[in-house]
Amino acid sequence: MTAVTDEGPGQSRGRTRSPEPAPGRSQDGAAAPGDNPGHDRDRPPPGGWDDGLIARRSATATDKAATDTAPVADPEDDVRPQVEAYVPSGSPLSPRLDALRELVGLSRARLDRTALVEAGRVLDEAAARQRLSSRHTVVAIAGASGSGKSTLFNSLAGAQISETGLRRPTTAAPLACSWTDGAAGLLDRLAIPGRLRRRPQPGSAAADEALQGLVLVDLPDHDSAARGHRDQVDRVLALVDAVIWVVDPEKYADAALHERYLRPLAGHAEVTFVVLNQIDRLPGEAADQVLDDLRRLLDEDGMALGEHGEPGATVLSLSALTGDGVGELRELLGRFVQDRTAATRRLSADVDAAAARLRPVYVAEGRPGLGEGAREEFACRLAEAVGAAAAGQAAEREWRRNAGRACGTPWLRLWRWYESTRQPGGLDRGALTAPPEEHLTARQRVEQAVRTVADDAADGLPAPWAQAVREAAVQGAQGLPEALDELAGRASGAEGRGTDTGSGTAGARRAEGQEHGGRGSAKPPRPAWWPAAVLAQVAMTLLQIFGGLWLAGQIIGVLQPGLLTPALVMLAGIIGGPLVEWSCAAAARGPARRYGQEAERRLREAAAACGRARVLDPVAAELVRYREVRERFVAVTEFSTTGR
Repeated sequence: MTAVTDEGPGQSRGRTRSPEPAPGRSQDGAAAPGDNPGHDRDRPPPGGWDDGLIARRSATATDKAATDTAPVADPEDDVRPQVEAYVPSGSPLSPRLDALRELVGLSRARLDRTALVEAGRVLDEAAARQRLSSRHTVVAIAGASGSGKSTLFNSLAGAQISETGLRRPTTAAPLACSWTDGAAGLLDRLAIPGRLRRRPQPGSAAADEALQGLVLVDLPDHDSAARGHRDQVDRVLALVDAVIWVVDPEKYADAALHERYLRPLAGHAEVTFVVLNQIDRLPGEAADQVLDDLRRLLDEDGMALGEHGEPGATVLSLSALTGDGVGELRELLGRFVQDRTAATRRLSADVDAAAARLRPVYVAEGRPGLGEGAREEFACRLAEAVGAAAAGQAAEREWRRNAGRACGTPWLRLWRWYESTRQPGGLDRGALTAPPEEHLTARQRVEQAVRTVADDAADGLPAPWAQAVREAAVQGAQGLPEALDELAGRASGAEGRGTDTGSGTAGARRAEGQEHGGRGSAKPPRPAWWPAAVLAQVAMTLLQIFGGLWLAGQIIGVLQPGLLTPALVMLAGIIGGPLVEWSCAAAARGPARRYGQEAERRLREAAAACGRARVLDPVAAELVRYREVRERFVAVTEFSTTGR
């Protein structure tokens, strides 16, 4: 890193420098004895002012330190740990940092790492700043080439510390000036070596007292042709507590300044000073006109201006060369430093900026979630895929068929038995074999139901969380058709024979198997009146047999002729049998309907429970996680001081 040197505007740039040291430094770039005792780390001065610290340092000075190859910290800086917290009691910054830390922790598994880089940097810098001195306020002076920032730096320090001149760039490395001891840790954090650390020229007691705790840093040009200079500016600006932007009448509207720095840092208005320098070059009222135009540009950049008692950026005009307005800036800096809230406000603005970048991945449009309507629709789709309605209808028909078999006439039962023997097992095979089209359709229905409920749950969510919800639904849906098939089998009471896994319509097919006499299915329950109906049908059958035998006996002459009575008895049995069967069928409609509805309900509940455990619960867990991080995000932005 190049050491800065002093060279006046009128000095030649091609000749060797005079061996006489400039004020505030030695010939090799170190502080000259007697000129800047606050920076003399090599040996006690032979004369000049002494604050008592020089004598303590002289006892521990070594020859190695005299080479000035590395910074030598003050004993107070190096020995005593700087652990004084900078966050005042009751400040909202601490809970905001805790909320941001929890937010990052909860989001690592759901968000891309690049989305959390800025938030992680803010947390790291906040922790680093909290470990350092709270008695100091680090203020950087930044500006374009030729704006006069080094001249302003020297004017505030009261000594020719930073080099000024016509050569560009003049300032090649950050140069620090500390009004009090104990800032070594802060300067180490800025990576400013000891040879570039200075102390101000003592002035009036009131001025020195007001600036106690100020650490002023002169930065290279932000528009320097040397890329390394621009990189140093960006690095230091991310670490200091406040910034004084120095602009001149020629470059105050430069797009590079506004687009690269002022506009992105608009949220840091409370720790920003914008100084219009070189007003001595403007005639008459031109300075006020340029200052008003500068305020207009800052307003267009979105930077709040601290006017009429409102918090915001401080904008003023001055001439660092003539000293006009420098006293006002010194007074404002004194109040700003003594307030000792710059670090808190800077970090709060950093948190606001990080939250603004994270807003698209945490703030949803509308009210995403799983409503009762979406859950009911998902259950209905699964019930349709598993064939719950068809299974209920088949169970109802089976119940009525069993009633007909038990209460029907023997002759009709014999006919049905005869028909079944002509095609043995044919109906069962048809019921137990599902065509490929049915298999694919059932699986597609399940997948469609899962996609629909995932889209409903993710509607309005930020993209990363919507993707997490869909992935949870898809992962949970793996094996769902097979699980539905198994549950349908248990719900329908099927045992062992003829199961067809993976189709998703086992309930309907098993019910059809029951309907056509599958031997592996359970029998429906019988109502209390069923035995009486069976006895009535037996009685009708006996009447038919008795009347027929009576007629036969009369025909063959065994019994006395009298056809009317046996014919009436036989006719009563013939008519009574179908009448009993019809009555039983009419009476069985209600119980059969309830039995079918109960079978459908059981299958629906089984399918809904399976879908809830495999799909809805994981989706709901993702939504709960999103609500947690959203609450943390709200906590981060709740106490924002910048209005973002």
